Amino acid sequence: MSSDPWGRVDDAGTVYVRTADGEKVVGSWQAGSPEEALAYFKRKYDGLVVEIGLLERRVRTTDLSAKDATAAIEHLREQVDAHHAVGDLDALRVRLDKLVEAVEERREERKARKAQQHEEARAAKQELVAEAEELAQSEQWRAAGERLRALVDTWKGLPRLDRKSDDELWHRFSHARSAFSKRRKAHFAQLDAQREEARQRKEKLVAEAEALSGSQDWGPTAAKYRELMQEWKAAGRAQREYEDDLWSRFRGAQDVFFQARSEVFAERDSEQRENLTRKEELAAEAEKLLPVTDLKAARGAFRALNERWDAIGHVPREARPKIEGRMHAVERAIQEAEESEWRRSNPEARARAQGLTGQLQDAVDKLHGQIEKARAAGNTAKAEKLERELAGRQELLDQAMKGLEEFGG
Repeated sequence: MSSDPWGRVDDAGTVYVRTADGEKVVGSWQAGSPEEALAYFKRKYDGLVVEIGLLERRVRTTDLSAKDATAAIEHLREQVDAHHAVGDLDALRVRLDKLVEAVEERREERKARKAQQHEEARAAKQELVAEAEELAQSEQWRAAGERLRALVDTWKGLPRLDRKSDDELWHRFSHARSAFSKRRKAHFAQLDAQREEARQRKEKLVAEAEALSGSQDWGPTAAKYRELMQEWKAAGRAQREYEDDLWSRFRGAQDVFFQARSEVFAERDSEQRENLTRKEELAAEAEKLLPVTDLKAARGAFRALNERWDAIGHVPREARPKIEGRMHAVERAIQEAEESEWRRSNPEARARAQGLTGQLQDAVDKLHGQIEKARAAGNTAKAEKLERELAGRQELLDQAMKGLEEFGG
């Protein structure tokens, strides 16, 4: 018979291990000497020591889940309880018990950390909702629209809450965005209506101007043209596709009349030359308004200059194209600045871009939810397939968002 502090082999080849509960049979050995039997089962014990040490290190230094750690502990405990090794098995059981305590402590820490993160996310989303609801009443269409888009990006970066809470907050958030979009759409629809009204008024002014173009009642007709010009300015701008043509006809009718008057009053050339000098000074003043950096100020200044221009009267016929061309170039630059501002806030194109963006955003949000459910269900293949689809939709959404940004609101 051969023995060891932790085990022995009897004459029949049966191997025993010593525990606090007495000797336990380890196994039977017939393949060699008792010393070889003890050495073999001590190596099995050393293997258990190594495995337990590795598990202790994983629990201490990695993000091993409580579920996986518990399963590993139970697996090792089964091996220790099977008594198929020679060594201090009771010490191994103590280490495994401590591991169970460590895993439970870690489980509670993670639970508390998750609860804290949940509350932080809830508070953050509540703040986003409150800000979105405030922005929904704003009339700063561009700034508020940009801020709402930024809030959406912030929302997407926050973790999800429980389904009920998340859905309730998202409903309020989405409702605020929709309310703002409806108000903005109504605002620009009203602008469209105003431009249509301006077009109709200017059509009538053009008809009046053309009817007067053949008149030889110089004084009253010239006064009437001035009245028509004031009405033209007060009418506001028509849609871009009509404005230039209407202006050309209106101005052309005046030109016909004033050209005829100029021919009749050729003796007033001296006065007209003086007019030219004054208009050259006004044109120089107008040209100082370019480039347009403050549209409102430029428009007001040009209107004042134009009123002074109209009050001066005509210049010599041969000088008219050049001097009026200078003034018209300034006017056109201001009009182009106005048109650029209008293009940035075009409601129809914006609405189409917003509609597409909204659809793509809904699709991306839906895919995010499906991916989370697939991951939670352990369906990795489905989750990866959905992530590939998400990548494509996200790219389309990024392009749509970039296109929407070009409208500036």
